[in-house]
Amino acid sequence: MGCSMRVCSVLFLVVLLVASARGEDPYRFYTWNVTYGDIYPLGVKQQGILINWQFPGPQIEAVTNDNLIINVFNSLDEPFLLSWNGVLQRRNSWQDGVYGTNCPIPPGHNFTYVLQVKDQIGSYFYYPSLAFHKAAGGYGGFKIASRPGIPVPFPPPAGDFTILAGDWYKRNHTDLRAILDGGNDLPFPDGLIINGRGSNAYTFTVDQGKTYRFRISNVGLTTSINFRIQGHKMTIVEVEGTHTLQNIYDSLDVHLGQTYSVLVTADQPPQDYLIVVTTRFTSQVLNATSIFRYSNSGGSVTGLFPWGPTIQVDWSLNQARSLRRNLTASGPRPNPQGSYRYGMINTTRTIRLQNSAPVINGKQRYAVNSVSFIPSDTPLKLADYYKIQGVFSLGSIPDNPTGGGGYLQTSVMEADFRAFLEVVFENTEDTVESWHIDGHSFFVVGMDGGQWSQASRLSYNLRDTISRSTVQVYPKSWTALYMPLDNVGMWNVRSENWVHQYLGQQFYLRVYSPANSWRDEYPIPSNALRCGKAVGHY
Repeated sequence: MGCSMRVCSVLFLVVLLVASARGEDPYRFYTWNVTYGDIYPLGVKQQGILINWQFPGPQIEAVTNDNLIINVFNSLDEPFLLSWNGVLQRRNSWQDGVYGTNCPIPPGHNFTYVLQVKDQIGSYFYYPSLAFHKAAGGYGGFKIASRPGIPVPFPPPAGDFTILAGDWYKRNHTDLRAILDGGNDLPFPDGLIINGRGSNAYTFTVDQGKTYRFRISNVGLTTSINFRIQGHKMTIVEVEGTHTLQNIYDSLDVHLGQTYSVLVTADQPPQDYLIVVTTRFTSQVLNATSIFRYSNSGGSVTGLFPWGPTIQVDWSLNQARSLRRNLTASGPRPNPQGSYRYGMINTTRTIRLQNSAPVINGKQRYAVNSVSFIPSDTPLKLADYYKIQGVFSLGSIPDNPTGGGGYLQTSVMEADFRAFLEVVFENTEDTVESWHIDGHSFFVVGMDGGQWSQASRLSYNLRDTISRSTVQVYPKSWTALYMPLDNVGMWNVRSENWVHQYLGQQFYLRVYSPANSWRDEYPIPSNALRCGKAVGHY
């Protein structure tokens, strides 16, 4: 099942020596112990989930094509999994770390993730994917640098800061989970936090005249946020692995599960300034602050509190449309990002996905095309691999909204490897929705208010939109994307609103290749855990 920390360390050293002898891409090794511990994000003692006694957890710093060996020891009293938001896991959904692909790590045991950040750059985060653990922490930053010699479209910054921000509850995750299991929605969050702490708990020190990179992720549970730095402009340079046109913003909306990179130049009089995060589209506006301090600071924060946008949807929509792909910049490879002309590829299938909030059996649920997902006792990937009957059925979620009431189902949509999809997310609710697709990046070709129709395609950006893995859908609105299915596996499609996700607003996309070749998908890992109906299958 596992190994002790000392034995695993010896094994990792052997792997490193063998890999070096073969001239493979570099290996990076991590040994993490996941425990409970006391945390005080909003000044109240809570039970948090720590990694190596840290909250947030240790930062992963990698370079394109690195192999990451992450040995996770579960010292909690319940099963645990980590997933890697935005990391593509090429040919390798076995390492995705969601319940549809992996058996949970039992208490007192370990599991070693073996993943490669193949052909990827950019800013991401990892998080606990089971049992509403995300409400207790357990998340951390994940950045992938370009390989030496691959051009980056901006000079090296003087420093690189990670911002993990989002809403937070003072109640323990077990109490929040009980509310949801009882068929109720959660109350409004108690506050916002930045890097695990409330207001003014962190100071980011900069030198006057120098430029710094901030990687900003919304790791919250239920709310969009706006990020800004008092008196300073932000130049956006990267969105979830895509180098962007370098637009300048005063503030930036970051929706649930999203990550942005901006450059900030310390070009103001030397003193302290506020870094501000506020909630978006909420009647009550929450805020959290940190300090942006010049190393030669001549004084503390002065001036009025820098308020930003609050409930304005059009403002956010226009900002989202302004994001553009830098066509001449390199991505993870030296060829320009614009060399992939997504707008000239014919789509092979259109999928319309509409979210809803049905009450089923007297309990609040959330659904996609009327289907509210319920997990099986066996990971879908294992059931598919071993051809175990009775776990799921292909086609158990329709391609289009049904207009009917909600129902419970272990929903799996089938799709063909190398298909090129048009996916339209339709949000009929009064709140902003945020969607993530594991294993893939997609091109956000359009978004607007009202009902999507075929005529909406006339407004698509088929030249220079960004590609990413998490996208927002505004209230009573739609968002359309083009997505190449270039990654075989079982992939989670989910709401990044963690209440909606937990209560069923997700499903799995089975991208299938009949070739059964290692060129398309890696074989099952030798250390794969078995559970449910997969126990005894080897």
